[in-house]
Amino acid sequence: MKKIFKLISVIILLLAVNTAFAGGGSRTGTAGATQLLIPVGPRGIAMGESNLVTASGIEALYWNPAGVSHMTNNADVLFSYMSYIADIGVQYGAVAANFEGFGTVSFAVKSLSVGDIPVTTTTNPDGTGETYSPTEIVAGVSYSRMLTDAISVGLTANFVTETLAEVSASGVSFDFGVIYNNLADINGLSIGVVAKNFGSEMTFSGTGLYQVVSEPPYGVNRYLTVQAAPFEMPFNFQLAAGYQRPLDAINTLEFTGIYMNNNFSPDEFKFGAEYGYNKMFFVRAGYQFASDPGDSFGDSNYLYGFTAGAGFNYQVEGFSVKVDYAYRYAQFFDGNNVFALTLGF
Repeated sequence: MKKIFKLISVIILLLAVNTAFAGGGSRTGTAGATQLLIPVGPRGIAMGESNLVTASGIEALYWNPAGVSHMTNNADVLFSYMSYIADIGVQYGAVAANFEGFGTVSFAVKSLSVGDIPVTTTTNPDGTGETYSPTEIVAGVSYSRMLTDAISVGLTANFVTETLAEVSASGVSFDFGVIYNNLADINGLSIGVVAKNFGSEMTFSGTGLYQVVSEPPYGVNRYLTVQAAPFEMPFNFQLAAGYQRPLDAINTLEFTGIYMNNNFSPDEFKFGAEYGYNKMFFVRAGYQFASDPGDSFGDSNYLYGFTAGAGFNYQVEGFSVKVDYAYRYAQFFDGNNVFALTLGF
């Protein structure tokens, strides 16, 4: 009973935060630092981004930091690459270490490769011959711990930075998650909550905002700085559930789903499933959609939809190797392809 009271208290707290900061509606599209919303991890993406309560170990780091405390190895290392929309590449690397009696500490870095963009001006609309390459990086430190056999919690602090030519912005965001396993003494049934991207406002600054003006009557040139408007981070709140069921000693099934309340876009629903054979081969699929995409995307509907993927897991005593792949449909663009290699020690 005490465990249930603890979980209810955390959920009420997170719901209060969500109510205080939720907006939506006319705020759609006004947030910045949207690289925080780009998912990482093929298993979760293949399951429609819905495995917030069933992901464990380092693969849970992006989805729900509470799940990292479920890792069975002393240390995990993950490398991932995604071919994102518009030829953007997303690189991700993470490491997690489990300290007995203390908890699990993790570190992760995500960066976007946009490529070179030609510099154009009003006098040189076809380009000046110069280029610039935007840089977007998210570096995070996480701590997670099992409070009881059933309840785990996790917290991530992210440093977010963006550089566009001669201007840049930076800020700090936080993710907090809770997982409750074996709800109502039903083995394999889990629920959880996650609050993500709650943090400071960001403002662009730099020499790119300098303007040269001529001061009358003598035409003396002076520099003025354009003050950029601050922007918020894309806060969201997610309620998740999952059910893992062994069919027999070799075959397993898993079903997951989440409701995602977004401050700056329509709310989303995401569902996924995974079939596992002998804890070695896995096949996954999922689907995601927005509650009312017409309000924000006109007749184009939601950008994403069907997802699928597969994975291979090889384990020997004291060492494990996981190779995962995921595909996510993207309207108007080529689909996203995601690859990852995970090593456990």
